[in-house]
Amino acid sequence: MARNKVPEPQLRTPAEDHNKVEQYKRDSEGVVGALPEHVRDQSAGNIAEDSEQLAKSHGIYLEYNRAQTGREKDWLYMVRVTVPGGGSFTADQWRVFDQIADKYCDHNPDGGPSLRLTTRQNIQYHWLKKPDLVRLVQDVASTGFYTLNGCGDNVRNVMGCPLSKFSPICDANALAHEYGAYFRLPAAPHIQVFAVDPNHIDDPARQYAYGKQLLNRKFKIAFASVTRDDDGNVIGDNCVEARACEIGVAPVVEHEQVIAYEVFIGGGQGEKNGKPTFAGMALPFARVAPDQLFPTMKAIVDVHKDWGDRKNRVWARMKYVVQKQGIGWYQEQARALGAEFEPPDPGFDIGPRLMHHGWHTLETTGKLAYGAYVENGRLIDAEDNGRQKAMVSPLLERFGCELMLTANQDLLFTGIEPDAKDDFDAALAEYGYGQRRGKAFSSLRVLSGACVGLPTCRLAYTDSEQWEPTFLDELEALGYGDMAESIGITGCERQCFRPATKTIGWVGQGPDQYALKLGGSEDARYQGQWVTGIDPDKPEKGEQWLLRRVSKKDAVTVTAALFDFYKENGEAGESMGAFHRRVGMDAIVAHLRALETTRDQFAKTFPLPFMPYDIHNEPRLDTAAS
Repeated sequence: MARNKVPEPQLRTPAEDHNKVEQYKRDSEGVVGALPEHVRDQSAGNIAEDSEQLAKSHGIYLEYNRAQTGREKDWLYMVRVTVPGGGSFTADQWRVFDQIADKYCDHNPDGGPSLRLTTRQNIQYHWLKKPDLVRLVQDVASTGFYTLNGCGDNVRNVMGCPLSKFSPICDANALAHEYGAYFRLPAAPHIQVFAVDPNHIDDPARQYAYGKQLLNRKFKIAFASVTRDDDGNVIGDNCVEARACEIGVAPVVEHEQVIAYEVFIGGGQGEKNGKPTFAGMALPFARVAPDQLFPTMKAIVDVHKDWGDRKNRVWARMKYVVQKQGIGWYQEQARALGAEFEPPDPGFDIGPRLMHHGWHTLETTGKLAYGAYVENGRLIDAEDNGRQKAMVSPLLERFGCELMLTANQDLLFTGIEPDAKDDFDAALAEYGYGQRRGKAFSSLRVLSGACVGLPTCRLAYTDSEQWEPTFLDELEALGYGDMAESIGITGCERQCFRPATKTIGWVGQGPDQYALKLGGSEDARYQGQWVTGIDPDKPEKGEQWLLRRVSKKDAVTVTAALFDFYKENGEAGESMGAFHRRVGMDAIVAHLRALETTRDQFAKTFPLPFMPYDIHNEPRLDTAAS
């Protein structure tokens, strides 16, 4: 394959080849630069490009209302709050977060103020205007949380299973807090830019040394955990989808004790149209003794900081270093920095994506937790799904419980007294929770979701959050609501909802256009891929990218056809993702080509993108980098 068809990161990029973002960081005096003046300058709704890049490390994205036409942009800001391990929040803390939305984010034309829960256990505020930006950041800091590390070229919000806080075996939530503190950026620049009260944020005793230029790109870490099945057996709990990150960590448990950690590296779901990029799961890297986890984690980040591309941001993520150099090379580099570990177990199963919906008994306290589904993480008061935003603070106060965020954009109420269970259920019903338009949430709906997309996301090509509810409405009307499968939708190929790890992924490609990904699974154990095949009418073109420009209406038809194919041919106990991997892409494509309802979707084909793995998650030798 031609060299320009594979990623070509420039490792250990010479300083003279660094891109302009690297220069902005280098000259910023610790991500400060002119940002203090620019965020306060009300003569313009936006901020200069250099400050826009620096603002990301403070949790701020510059956006605009893309539904508004005209030459003048309606500039907006999205602010992302860092929430290690998903919390937890007290009633007093959450009341502030709720009031922040009411005070500063009531510009949403679709239904008033809201908070957005994310797949990385963050909180996002949308529709924020510049005059309120500094005040919002200050108000967030008053809670003990912060927006620092919310975005930017640093370790982002460190994830950990929220329910594990109450596990006697592995507390991944505590690990997320520990490593989130260590990899936090210094507090002084944040205090300087936003005049944050220094009593509200300080530096931990042990803190990672980023250096002037921080990391090459964003860096994600997640800690999986364990839980018990219905028979009391210890099983893996990968609610955080740890292998979708740069570093994923899972406990190795024997006799109900953590004896080691299995570490995976090089995951990431973002891609870039027109460039040889890929989405992939992190690969097995090491088995690490608990007392060696910290030096190993530090070494992994250090290797990427030193070697990762600082010229082309498209290839600056860690996965491209791993793809080019290999796991063996990365192990050698980490050991040279003092990391000690054993080879990984290639057969280690990190466990399924657990959603944590409904009632759970907290093992260490005997109290209860309730996982509340929030469609697409949009916590808002709406007629369709109830007054979900309004219910949270009263429930926390009335039942004396705390709140956590899951990696699936949902809420987890913890510390509920067992004898209050019925009262809690009744209180949820008072706010209309549990139903959409008078019907109970379907299995398909609660397992599915979408990223933000249009009109606020600056990267999106099309709708995702705004389309997903009605898309599922149509599938439910066709009788598929009871499917225990997942659909992921994103407005662009950055894939923030991780659609390729779901049973069916729809990835925005243009206005009202989506590309299909298959090979993932509801339990998120597998990496889905673009649909590919050979056009029987034009075999000379070779393998092509198929189903890349599917409209919303046709996406319903294709999804229904896929469901029917599985229901008619799947084996007993076989999930839909397993069925897809068993029959293979060629059989799926042949089936859809043969149907009158879907054959027209294959009229247009596209050149094959870079795809290092096929639907079976086996290497594709024709596209693998040499």
